Amino acid sequence: MHIAIAGNIGSGKTTLTRMLAKHYGWEPRFEAVSYNPYLEDYYKDIQRWSFPLEVYFLKERFKDIIDINKANHCIIQDRSIFEGVHVFVANNKAQGNLSDRDYETFMELFEQMVNIVKYPDLLIYLRASIPHLVANIQKRGRDYEQQISIDYLKGLNERYEDFIQHKYGGRVLIIDVDNMDFLHNREDFAKIVDKVNSRLFSLFPEP
Repeated sequence: MHIAIAGNIGSGKTTLTRMLAKHYGWEPRFEAVSYNPYLEDYYKDIQRWSFPLEVYFLKERFKDIIDINKANHCIIQDRSIFEGVHVFVANNKAQGNLSDRDYETFMELFEQMVNIVKYPDLLIYLRASIPHLVANIQKRGRDYEQQISIDYLKGLNERYEDFIQHKYGGRVLIIDVDNMDFLHNREDFAKIVDKVNSRLFSLFPEP
């Protein structure tokens, strides 16, 4: 079984991935952030580094999903190949950070890849407002993230909503996290677990 966690920067994806993996005994898979060779340069000059950064992420996510599809145990993944393209690449294109030529090349490569992979069994989308995201980004204090603009986060949020509502074809569980603290509040985490159980293990699961 393959579970993926989706959400904007600062929404709590990595934290929830770790917590659900521990709760259910699933294997966690985390995206390449701390060791991505392009990420720091990207936030300093987004237009210059968008294409190599996105190709690197695509490469890593494709390797991950191939391994996940071959696995015979449950894996929970921090961000999937689908949102990486339909949210982050689309946002970079809309904001003028990717040329038409680079975008077309990238999308052709992506389409070839997704022809041989399948959707996760469940995508958990963490919906968060801009103030919530900003507060979390400031709290964790990664130097390269402090340069992210509000407009960039807004663009990503808009793309996430479009992705979830119109572009993603798999099963989705939406969780509004603005008034949640699932890391420190057991009741909040229990609510999420109940929703996951209902979608995955109920006799009559929700669509």
